[in-house]
Amino acid sequence: MQKKQLLIVSKNELLIQELVQGLSTMFDVSIEGSIHVAYHRVLNLLPDTIVFDKTSYRKPSDFKNLKNFKATHFLKRAHLAIYGSPLEIKMMAKRYKDLVDEYHSTATGLEQLVSRIARTAEQHKLNYWHECFMGLFHLMNQPVLLLEKDQIVNMNDVARNTFRTSEEMLDITDIVRPDTKNTIRECLRKFAKGKHMHATTETTLRITSQKLRNARITLSKLTPKIQDTYIMLIDFMGDEYSLRGNVGSTATEVENSLSMAKCMEEENFTRREKEIITLLCKGYKTKEISEALFISPKTIEKHRSSIIKRTNSDTILESIIYAINHNLVEMPKS
Repeated sequence: MQKKQLLIVSKNELLIQELVQGLSTMFDVSIEGSIHVAYHRVLNLLPDTIVFDKTSYRKPSDFKNLKNFKATHFLKRAHLAIYGSPLEIKMMAKRYKDLVDEYHSTATGLEQLVSRIARTAEQHKLNYWHECFMGLFHLMNQPVLLLEKDQIVNMNDVARNTFRTSEEMLDITDIVRPDTKNTIRECLRKFAKGKHMHATTETTLRITSQKLRNARITLSKLTPKIQDTYIMLIDFMGDEYSLRGNVGSTATEVENSLSMAKCMEEENFTRREKEIITLLCKGYKTKEISEALFISPKTIEKHRSSIIKRTNSDTILESIIYAINHNLVEMPKS
Protein backbone atom coordinates (compact mmCIF):
# COMPACT_ATOMS: atom_id res chain seq x y z
CA MET A 1 0.00 0.00 0.00
CA GLN A 2 1.33 3.42 -0.94
CA LYS A 3 2.18 5.55 2.07
CA LYS A 4 0.66 8.93 2.73
CA GLN A 5 2.76 12.08 3.03
CA LEU A 6 3.29 13.76 6.41
CA LEU A 7 5.04 17.10 6.86
CA ILE A 8 6.16 18.01 10.38
CA VAL A 9 6.92 21.71 10.94
CA SER A 10 8.78 21.77 14.24
CA LYS A 11 12.09 22.34 16.03
CA ASN A 12 11.14 20.08 18.94
CA GLU A 13 13.40 17.03 18.67
CA LEU A 14 11.38 14.96 21.14
CA LEU A 15 8.13 15.67 19.31
CA ILE A 16 9.71 14.87 15.95
CA GLN A 17 11.18 11.62 17.26
CA GLU A 18 7.84 10.45 18.67
CA LEU A 19 5.95 11.28 15.47
CA VAL A 20 8.51 9.59 13.22
CA GLN A 21 8.63 6.44 15.34
CA GLY A 22 4.88 6.21 15.68
CA LEU A 23 3.82 7.13 12.14
CA SER A 24 6.60 6.04 9.77
CA THR A 25 4.79 2.81 8.87
CA MET A 26 1.80 4.82 7.66
CA PHE A 27 3.51 7.96 6.33
CA ASP A 28 6.55 9.05 4.40
CA VAL A 29 7.65 11.66 6.92
CA SER A 30 9.27 14.98 5.98
CA ILE A 31 10.58 17.42 8.59
CA GLU A 32 11.12 21.16 8.27
CA GLY A 33 12.26 23.54 10.99
CA SER A 34 11.88 26.74 8.97
CA ILE A 35 8.31 27.97 8.49
CA HIS A 36 9.32 29.95 5.42
CA VAL A 37 10.86 26.89 3.76
CA ALA A 38 7.88 24.78 4.82
CA TYR A 39 5.53 27.13 2.95
CA HIS A 40 7.38 26.33 -0.28
CA ARG A 41 7.91 22.67 0.51
CA VAL A 42 4.21 21.88 0.76
CA LEU A 43 3.82 22.90 -2.89
CA ASN A 44 6.24 20.16 -3.95
CA LEU A 45 5.26 17.58 -1.36
CA LEU A 46 1.46 17.98 -1.42
CA PRO A 47 1.21 16.29 2.00
CA ASP A 48 -1.87 14.46 3.17
CA THR A 49 -1.25 15.65 6.74
CA ILE A 50 0.63 18.67 8.11
CA VAL A 51 1.54 18.84 11.81
CA PHE A 52 2.43 22.38 12.84
CA ASP A 53 4.17 22.64 16.22
CA LYS A 54 3.12 25.99 17.70
CA THR A 55 5.40 25.50 20.71
CA SER A 56 8.48 25.84 18.48
CA TYR A 57 7.55 29.29 17.18
CA ARG A 58 6.75 32.28 19.37
CA LYS A 59 6.85 35.33 17.09
CA PRO A 60 3.42 36.58 15.95
CA SER A 61 4.91 37.12 12.49
CA ASP A 62 5.55 33.38 12.21
CA PHE A 63 1.84 32.78 11.70
CA LYS A 64 0.73 35.67 9.54
CA ASN A 65 0.92 33.46 6.44
CA LEU A 66 -0.43 30.26 7.96
CA LYS A 67 -3.09 30.27 5.25
CA ASN A 68 -0.34 29.43 2.74
CA PHE A 69 -0.50 25.86 3.98
CA LYS A 70 -3.96 25.69 2.38
CA ALA A 71 -3.25 28.05 -0.52
CA THR A 72 -4.02 25.82 -3.52
CA HIS A 73 -6.79 23.50 -4.64
CA PHE A 74 -4.73 20.45 -3.67
CA LEU A 75 -3.53 21.78 -0.32
CA LYS A 76 -7.07 22.58 0.78
CA ARG A 77 -7.59 18.84 1.04
CA ALA A 78 -4.55 18.39 3.31
CA HIS A 79 -5.29 17.81 7.00
CA LEU A 80 -3.69 20.65 9.00
CA ALA A 81 -3.13 19.86 12.68
CA ILE A 82 -1.78 22.32 15.25
CA TYR A 83 0.14 21.17 18.33
CA GLY A 84 0.30 23.71 21.15
CA SER A 85 -0.45 24.62 24.73
CA PRO A 86 -4.10 24.96 25.81
CA LEU A 87 -3.75 28.76 25.83
CA GLU A 88 -2.15 28.84 22.37
CA ILE A 89 -4.86 26.58 20.99
CA LYS A 90 -7.58 28.78 22.46
CA MET A 91 -6.10 31.86 20.81
CA MET A 92 -5.53 30.19 17.43
CA ALA A 93 -8.94 28.53 17.35
CA LYS A 94 -10.61 31.94 17.20
CA ARG A 95 -8.41 33.27 14.43
CA TYR A 96 -8.01 30.16 12.28
CA LYS A 97 -11.26 28.28 12.86
CA ASP A 98 -11.90 27.87 9.10
CA LEU A 99 -8.30 26.95 8.30
CA VAL A 100 -7.09 24.44 10.90
CA ASP A 101 -8.65 20.97 10.85
CA GLU A 102 -7.58 19.76 14.28
CA TYR A 103 -5.86 20.96 17.44
CA HIS A 104 -3.72 18.82 19.74
CA SER A 105 -2.93 20.06 23.23
CA THR A 106 0.43 19.54 24.92
CA ALA A 107 -1.56 18.46 27.96
CA THR A 108 -2.68 15.22 26.26
CA GLY A 109 0.81 13.77 25.79
CA LEU A 110 2.74 12.73 22.70
CA GLU A 111 1.52 9.14 22.64
CA GLN A 112 -2.07 10.29 22.33
CA LEU A 113 -1.03 12.81 19.67
CA VAL A 114 0.44 10.01 17.54
CA SER A 115 -2.66 7.89 18.04
CA ARG A 116 -5.03 10.68 17.00
CA ILE A 117 -3.06 11.54 13.87
CA ALA A 118 -2.97 7.87 12.86
CA ARG A 119 -6.70 7.52 13.45
CA THR A 120 -7.46 10.63 11.40
CA ALA A 121 -5.29 9.34 8.55
CA GLU A 122 -7.19 6.06 8.54
CA GLN A 123 -10.45 7.96 8.16
CA HIS A 124 -9.07 9.87 5.16
CA LYS A 125 -8.14 6.96 2.92
CA LEU A 126 -8.22 8.94 -0.31
CA ASN A 127 -4.81 10.00 -1.57
CA TYR A 128 -6.68 12.88 -3.14
CA TRP A 129 -4.28 14.41 -5.61
CA HIS A 130 -3.21 11.08 -7.12
CA GLU A 131 -6.79 9.89 -7.34
CA CYS A 132 -8.01 13.18 -8.78
CA PHE A 133 -5.68 12.86 -11.75
CA MET A 134 -5.95 9.12 -12.18
CA GLY A 135 -9.74 9.25 -12.20
CA LEU A 136 -9.46 11.36 -15.35
CA PHE A 137 -6.59 9.42 -16.89
CA HIS A 138 -8.38 6.09 -16.56
CA LEU A 139 -10.84 7.42 -19.15
CA MET A 140 -8.07 7.94 -21.71
CA ASN A 141 -7.13 5.31 -24.27
CA GLN A 142 -3.40 6.08 -24.21
CA PRO A 143 -0.86 5.25 -21.48
CA VAL A 144 -0.45 7.99 -18.87
CA LEU A 145 2.12 7.98 -16.06
CA LEU A 146 2.28 10.21 -12.99
CA LEU A 147 5.91 10.86 -12.04
CA GLU A 148 7.70 12.23 -8.99
CA LYS A 149 11.24 12.98 -10.19
CA ASP A 150 12.11 9.74 -12.01
CA GLN A 151 9.76 7.48 -10.06
CA ILE A 152 6.41 6.34 -11.42
CA VAL A 153 3.95 6.84 -8.56
CA ASN A 154 0.86 5.89 -10.53
CA MET A 155 -0.33 4.92 -14.00
CA ASN A 156 -3.66 4.50 -15.69
CA ASP A 157 -5.12 1.11 -16.61
CA VAL A 158 -3.94 1.37 -20.22
CA ALA A 159 -0.34 1.90 -19.10
CA ARG A 160 -0.54 -0.95 -16.60
CA ASN A 161 -1.81 -3.31 -19.29
CA THR A 162 0.73 -2.04 -21.81
CA PHE A 163 3.73 -2.56 -19.57
CA ARG A 164 2.17 -5.70 -18.10
CA THR A 165 2.92 -4.84 -14.51
CA SER A 166 1.03 -5.05 -11.25
CA GLU A 167 3.72 -3.31 -9.20
CA GLU A 168 2.67 -0.16 -7.36
CA MET A 169 5.99 1.70 -7.62
CA LEU A 170 8.35 1.66 -10.60
CA ASP A 171 11.28 3.74 -11.72
CA ILE A 172 10.99 5.40 -15.12
CA THR A 173 14.22 3.64 -16.09
CA ASP A 174 12.40 0.31 -15.73
CA ILE A 175 10.50 0.99 -18.96
CA VAL A 176 13.21 2.48 -21.19
CA ARG A 177 15.99 0.92 -23.24
CA PRO A 178 18.81 -0.28 -20.95
CA ASP A 179 21.41 1.83 -22.78
CA THR A 180 19.45 5.08 -22.31
CA LYS A 181 18.71 4.86 -18.57
CA ASN A 182 21.23 7.43 -17.37
CA THR A 183 20.42 9.91 -20.11
CA ILE A 184 16.67 9.61 -19.56
CA ARG A 185 17.15 10.25 -15.85
CA GLU A 186 19.30 13.30 -16.59
CA CYS A 187 16.79 14.61 -19.14
CA LEU A 188 13.98 14.37 -16.59
CA ARG A 189 16.12 16.16 -14.03
CA LYS A 190 16.78 19.04 -16.40
CA PHE A 191 13.15 19.25 -17.44
CA ALA A 192 12.11 19.41 -13.79
CA LYS A 193 14.36 22.36 -13.01
CA GLY A 194 13.72 24.19 -16.28
CA LYS A 195 11.20 26.94 -16.89
CA HIS A 196 9.24 25.14 -19.60
CA MET A 197 5.92 23.50 -18.75
CA HIS A 198 5.89 20.97 -21.60
CA ALA A 199 8.38 18.92 -23.60
CA THR A 200 7.99 16.30 -26.32
CA THR A 201 10.46 13.76 -27.66
CA GLU A 202 10.61 10.38 -29.38
CA THR A 203 12.30 7.39 -27.82
CA THR A 204 12.03 3.63 -27.41
CA LEU A 205 10.21 2.10 -24.46
CA ARG A 206 10.61 -1.40 -23.10
CA ILE A 207 7.26 -3.21 -22.99
CA THR A 208 8.71 -6.40 -21.50
CA SER A 209 12.24 -7.56 -20.78
CA GLN A 210 12.70 -8.48 -24.46
CA LYS A 211 10.11 -6.36 -26.29
CA LEU A 212 10.48 -2.72 -27.38
CA ARG A 213 8.19 -0.18 -28.98
CA ASN A 214 8.89 3.26 -30.40
CA ALA A 215 6.91 6.08 -28.86
CA ARG A 216 6.42 9.82 -28.71
CA ILE A 217 6.35 10.98 -25.08
CA THR A 218 5.02 14.28 -23.80
CA LEU A 219 5.99 15.60 -20.37
CA SER A 220 3.84 18.19 -18.64
CA LYS A 221 4.30 19.84 -15.25
CA LEU A 222 1.27 20.29 -13.01
CA THR A 223 2.03 23.93 -12.17
CA PRO A 224 5.13 26.15 -12.46
CA LYS A 225 5.65 25.86 -8.69
CA ILE A 226 5.55 22.06 -8.58
CA GLN A 227 8.76 21.03 -10.33
CA ASP A 228 9.25 17.43 -9.30
CA THR A 229 5.79 16.08 -10.14
CA TYR A 230 4.65 15.79 -13.73
CA ILE A 231 2.63 13.77 -16.20
CA MET A 232 3.93 11.63 -19.05
CA LEU A 233 1.63 10.86 -21.97
CA ILE A 234 2.73 8.11 -24.35
CA ASP A 235 1.78 7.81 -28.04
CA PHE A 236 3.12 4.58 -29.50
CA MET A 237 4.35 4.44 -33.09
CA GLY A 238 4.38 1.04 -34.77
CA ASP A 239 4.29 -2.45 -33.30
CA GLU A 240 6.43 -4.19 -30.72
CA TYR A 241 9.76 -5.69 -31.77
CA SER A 242 12.48 -7.71 -30.10
CA LEU A 243 15.40 -6.20 -28.22
CA ARG A 244 18.38 -6.62 -30.52
CA GLY A 245 21.28 -4.54 -31.78
CA ASN A 246 21.18 -0.79 -32.16
CA VAL A 247 17.49 -0.13 -32.76
CA GLY A 248 15.17 2.68 -31.79
CA SER A 249 16.46 5.96 -30.45
CA THR A 250 19.86 6.25 -28.87
CA ALA A 251 20.77 8.16 -25.74
CA THR A 252 22.22 10.96 -27.89
CA GLU A 253 19.02 11.27 -29.93
CA VAL A 254 16.90 11.50 -26.81
CA GLU A 255 19.07 14.26 -25.39
CA ASN A 256 19.15 16.17 -28.69
CA SER A 257 15.38 15.92 -29.03
CA LEU A 258 14.78 17.30 -25.56
CA SER A 259 17.30 20.04 -26.28
CA MET A 260 15.32 21.03 -29.37
CA ALA A 261 12.22 21.15 -27.18
CA LYS A 262 14.08 23.76 -25.12
CA CYS A 263 13.55 21.91 -21.89
CA MET A 264 17.22 21.44 -21.13
CA GLU A 265 18.47 25.00 -20.91
CA GLU A 266 21.20 25.30 -18.31
CA GLU A 267 20.69 27.74 -15.48
CA ASN A 268 23.94 29.71 -15.44
CA PHE A 269 25.42 30.64 -12.09
CA THR A 270 25.76 34.29 -11.16
CA ARG A 271 29.30 35.61 -10.96
CA ARG A 272 29.32 35.34 -7.17
CA GLU A 273 27.79 31.86 -7.18
CA LYS A 274 30.44 30.71 -9.65
CA GLU A 275 33.18 32.11 -7.42
CA ILE A 276 31.76 30.34 -4.38
CA ILE A 277 31.16 26.96 -5.98
CA THR A 278 34.61 27.07 -7.59
CA LEU A 279 36.15 27.52 -4.15
CA LEU A 280 33.90 24.79 -2.75
CA CYS A 281 35.14 22.48 -5.50
CA LYS A 282 38.68 23.24 -4.33
CA GLY A 283 37.78 22.22 -0.79
CA TYR A 284 37.44 25.66 0.80
CA LYS A 285 35.39 25.94 3.99
CA THR A 286 32.87 28.72 4.66
CA LYS A 287 35.34 30.71 6.76
CA GLU A 288 38.03 30.43 4.09
CA ILE A 289 35.61 31.53 1.37
CA SER A 290 34.56 34.47 3.53
CA GLU A 291 38.17 35.59 3.88
CA ALA A 292 38.95 35.05 0.20
CA LEU A 293 35.92 36.93 -1.17
CA PHE A 294 35.46 39.44 1.67
CA ILE A 295 31.83 38.50 2.28
CA SER A 296 30.07 37.32 5.43
CA PRO A 297 29.41 33.64 6.21
CA LYS A 298 25.69 34.44 6.22
CA THR A 299 25.91 35.73 2.65
CA ILE A 300 27.80 32.59 1.65
CA GLU A 301 25.05 30.41 3.12
CA LYS A 302 22.46 32.29 1.04
CA HIS A 303 24.49 31.67 -2.10
CA ARG A 304 24.90 28.00 -1.16
CA SER A 305 21.13 27.66 -0.88
CA SER A 306 20.71 29.34 -4.25
CA ILE A 307 23.28 26.99 -5.83
CA ILE A 308 21.49 23.94 -4.43
CA LYS A 309 18.17 25.18 -5.77
CA ARG A 310 19.63 26.17 -9.15
CA THR A 311 21.10 22.69 -9.68
CA ASN A 312 17.96 20.98 -8.36
CA SER A 313 20.08 19.21 -5.74
CA ASP A 314 19.46 18.08 -2.19
CA THR A 315 22.90 18.93 -0.79
CA ILE A 316 25.79 21.23 -1.66
CA LEU A 317 27.95 18.16 -2.32
CA GLU A 318 25.50 17.02 -4.98
CA SER A 319 25.61 20.54 -6.47
CA ILE A 320 29.41 20.44 -6.59
CA ILE A 321 29.39 17.08 -8.37
CA TYR A 322 26.73 18.33 -10.78
CA ALA A 323 28.69 21.52 -11.54
CA ILE A 324 31.90 19.59 -12.22
CA ASN A 325 30.20 16.95 -14.39
CA HIS A 326 28.45 19.60 -16.49
CA ASN A 327 31.45 21.93 -16.79
CA LEU A 328 29.60 24.76 -15.09
CA VAL A 329 32.77 25.81 -13.28
CA GLU A 330 36.33 26.02 -14.49
CA MET A 331 38.62 23.77 -12.52
CA PRO A 332 42.40 24.18 -12.62
CA LYS A 333 44.21 21.46 -14.53
CA SER A 334 46.37 19.25 -12.36
